Amino acid sequence: MSTIHNPILKGFNPDPSILRVGDDYYIATSTFEWFPGVQIHHSRDLIHWELIGHPLDERRLLDMRGNPNSGGVWAPCLSFDKGRFYLVYTDVKSLAGAFKDTPNYVTTAEDIRGPWSDPVYLNSSGFDPSLFHDDDGRKWLVNMIWDHRKNRNPFHGIVIQEYSETERKLVGPKEIIFRGTELGCTEGPHLYKKDGYYYLVTAEGGTGYEHAVTVARSRTLLGPYEVDPQNPVLTSYGDPDAPLQKAGHACLVDTPQGEWYMVHLCSRPLPGLQQSPLGRETAIQRCAWTEDGWIRPVEGRRPQVTVQAPNLQASPVNKPEVCDHFDGDTLNVHYATLREPADRTWLSLSDRLGYLRMYGRESLNSQHSQSLVARRIQHYDLEAETKVDFTPESFQQMAGLVCYYNSKNYYYLRLSQDELAGLSLNVLVSDNGMYDELLSEEFPVNDWAECYLKVVIKGPDLQFMASPDGETWYEIGGSLPFGHLSDEYATRHINGFFTDWGFTGAFVGLCVQDLTGERKPADFDYFNYKGSDL
Repeated sequence: MSTIHNPILKGFNPDPSILRVGDDYYIATSTFEWFPGVQIHHSRDLIHWELIGHPLDERRLLDMRGNPNSGGVWAPCLSFDKGRFYLVYTDVKSLAGAFKDTPNYVTTAEDIRGPWSDPVYLNSSGFDPSLFHDDDGRKWLVNMIWDHRKNRNPFHGIVIQEYSETERKLVGPKEIIFRGTELGCTEGPHLYKKDGYYYLVTAEGGTGYEHAVTVARSRTLLGPYEVDPQNPVLTSYGDPDAPLQKAGHACLVDTPQGEWYMVHLCSRPLPGLQQSPLGRETAIQRCAWTEDGWIRPVEGRRPQVTVQAPNLQASPVNKPEVCDHFDGDTLNVHYATLREPADRTWLSLSDRLGYLRMYGRESLNSQHSQSLVARRIQHYDLEAETKVDFTPESFQQMAGLVCYYNSKNYYYLRLSQDELAGLSLNVLVSDNGMYDELLSEEFPVNDWAECYLKVVIKGPDLQFMASPDGETWYEIGGSLPFGHLSDEYATRHINGFFTDWGFTGAFVGLCVQDLTGERKPADFDYFNYKGSDL
């Protein structure tokens, strides 16, 4: 009997929405401020998953310049009806404090790989939109409503409104169909119809360690909805030894043989720490329907690492290449950039063949124009390496290897020009916005013919290294806490209001800055990512 090992999507892949079309399974996950928007993974057996693309891959589809940290694309929902894929999502423009600006959109495509239509604006009343296609052909949008008022429940309820495809807008009255349970923080709604019932699956308890999956049902679409007497149906709360924490935000799927599964987000904190630098990941649980019509994970409400696979033919996928020599015409699908696409205005794979050339732009603190290409960190045992060719003329020109959580939390092994040390290395640290330089004196590399950079992560420890030849390595600064690049560490609140949210995960990648505005380029020969589980 084959098994599934969780998480099925490692690293920052939260808020999964799963869809089956024939024998193909797709999962869409949130990307927040990272571009392109929405990750789509594909599988034919629920065991092996391959990243096949991103629907929101053009500026016309997604404009995030200026979006805050952990803003951008939240909780996409993927659906299919009459030969067409539908994707609804939120593009969050502000989130700290009492208010949230949360425009919701829908885009469609005949092929999951695109092209996708221009987005249609839906509403801004809250986040986590989901589109439900009823048997009679009508389409309904559900989302949570955000209440900014003092001394009110900010999670005001789940609202439903009809979507008119011909008019390309929401029409008719708005109805709140569910106020949530005593767990609170009711969000992430998904509607299903089975055996005469409408089932509403929601996320509750907040997206941290109290996160949970709850279910309610009704004989009519608009309710009233009765809650499952055994709610929550899935949670890690109260079980600190569970290897998968933060379980919640679930979505259901069935196989052609009638087997049922639930995908959900989770996290794997560093041992002994409530810090999850890999971010919120995606896991899956096998489910079954009870005689009285409720869906439950077969192994109980605690999420399992090992799950029985469905009765489907095995369908392995190609593993990503360990080393990228930048020989292609486009960037590898696993790379991401911040807030805007990787286009010729600041990046090239052809200006110097076999190299990734990036032109320096704004600092890592910017929320507009960063020249940064990175990939998700998916392992607690990791080596990532590159070789950089860069001739800075000023201390305002920098390039190198970065471990990045957001614009306030990162570690950066950078090559620059110092008036005294000349061409030199240092590690720049931003710790919740507090800037520091790890070395009290620059590490000179004037006599190096080449400059190789590496980061080594072993569990909670992160160490930068550099080499003149790729064989003899020097530690640059001491060990740094990997856990500081996590949701938990980046989240801050004062007097009951959150001033900073952390919803993403740690990335490792390449970047270049030119604070003179002269757009000095840096060339990267390769990027090697070699990770494994501890």
